[in-house]
Amino acid sequence: MPWIAFLAHFLAAAIMTNGIPHFVSGVCGRPFRTPFARMSGSRTSSAELNVVWGWANFVVAFLLFANIGPLYIGTPIDTIFIALGMLVAGLLLARIFARDAA
Repeated sequence: MPWIAFLAHFLAAAIMTNGIPHFVSGVCGRPFRTPFARMSGSRTSSAELNVVWGWANFVVAFLLFANIGPLYIGTPIDTIFIALGMLVAGLLLARIFARDAA
């Protein structure tokens, strides 16, 4: 598999990880921070916008997983890239959202 597929799967996992808190917050009815919040002059966006933003992240991740190289879950190298993408994105998001909570 070409190296670009591993990079795409790493990025897809990071984007999917970013979609989770937005989608969950939106479904729970809680406002949460999105990239669009700054445009409205607010710190958070509506629950509905968060559902849409989380869903859009899932769609982009799916397209990257499905269309760039075959996805072989269980293959050690592909699994490592996906796990690292989720870990790196999770740690970065935890740091960003912890700053917001403080």
